Amino acid sequence: MEKRRLGNSDLRVYPLAFGGNVFGWTIDEKKSFEILNGFAEAGFNFIDTADSYSKWVPGNKGGESENIIGNWMRQKKNREQMVIATKVGSLFDSDKKCLSKEYILKSVDDSLRRLKTDYIDLYQSHYDDLETPVQETLEAYDQLVKSGKIRWIGASNMSPERLKESLETSDRLNLPRYQTLQPEYNLYAREGYEKNYEQMVLDNNLGMIPYYSLASGFLTGKYRSVEDLDKSQRGGGIKKYLNERGFKILKALDIVAEQYSANQAGIALAWLIARPSVTAPIASVTSMDQLEDFTRAAALKLNTEDIAILDEASDWH
Repeated sequence: MEKRRLGNSDLRVYPLAFGGNVFGWTIDEKKSFEILNGFAEAGFNFIDTADSYSKWVPGNKGGESENIIGNWMRQKKNREQMVIATKVGSLFDSDKKCLSKEYILKSVDDSLRRLKTDYIDLYQSHYDDLETPVQETLEAYDQLVKSGKIRWIGASNMSPERLKESLETSDRLNLPRYQTLQPEYNLYAREGYEKNYEQMVLDNNLGMIPYYSLASGFLTGKYRSVEDLDKSQRGGGIKKYLNERGFKILKALDIVAEQYSANQAGIALAWLIARPSVTAPIASVTSMDQLEDFTRAAALKLNTEDIAILDEASDWH
């Protein structure tokens, strides 16, 4: 594996990020530590989380994922070896997002406390707050960079128009610039990113770290009928993929996976890693077996013919 640079930052990561949304949700702290140990031992160094993970679980209030990651890094004494990305703006309440200066300055201290660190490598705007001018948000980040609490910033779930405005504002006022973009992108969900963001990512050299890399598990190939939806806690979100296009993509994954003696999940991740505009897809695992698949995916090099099979099956035009 070779490290890749996140945008124009000095952060260098291996080409897969661990999605911390499962910590405190589908796996407890003990299991999380086991998987994080395996992740680090396999050579990976990039973990993505958010202050709101996993607020949606009954009894949780948000911050559980950051707490687990912080406890693990303290136990392993490996903070300097890891690149930690977290997000701000979605813990405000269930239907309102906040990127005001006051809110960001408070939230970062809460994240630092939970992560048990004095700096965050990549601090991301989780959801855009249309009521807050982009300049105010960027000025908050500027204060945090100067204080040493954060190193670089990124954006997630931001409209192309607001992202463009943010980049232009940063350049005009010499404020911190978004170095990464975290959108939804995978073999099934291609149109939104490719139509609205991909050229901007390339033109601005943004590090692209897509979420839902496996379409909530659909691209693992284990969900092929309505009856399969009960296989996991996330099965309910799969139904929308069970259509003609979805089945065409699964068939292509089956064909290519056989060529590489790999599984469908590994091929779906390898397709993302091979995309010119993608830096490091985000994926989660909940077992050591899945982690092995994750590790193999990072080493897979798809040839042009197999990429073409996947491109054609998932074409949205």
